[in-house]
Amino acid sequence: MKNFLSNLFSSFSKPWWVEISTSNPRWLYYFGPFDTENEAALHKGGYIEDLEQEGAQQISVTLKCCPAPAHLTVDYTEPSSSVTAPVYSSN
Repeated sequence: MKNFLSNLFSSFSKPWWVEISTSNPRWLYYFGPFDTENEAALHKGGYIEDLEQEGAQQISVTLKCCPAPAHLTVDYTEPSSSVTAPVYSSN
């Protein structure tokens, strides 16, 4: 019964996302979704390592419980990327 209630609750809760921003290049990434904050935390190291291997600098990480982002990657280095809409969808 406990698993049933847990599964029912998780179907209504918002997912967890790993939000990573880099300053050089200026990008914003979302990785997920994850069922729990702990699951997101367990995976963030791999994402950081991949970005470091690609040469990303000044990496900042935040775990967020929120609806799915409208875009999983946002490139702030392109002139057309001045994002005026919210990063998250209104779901």
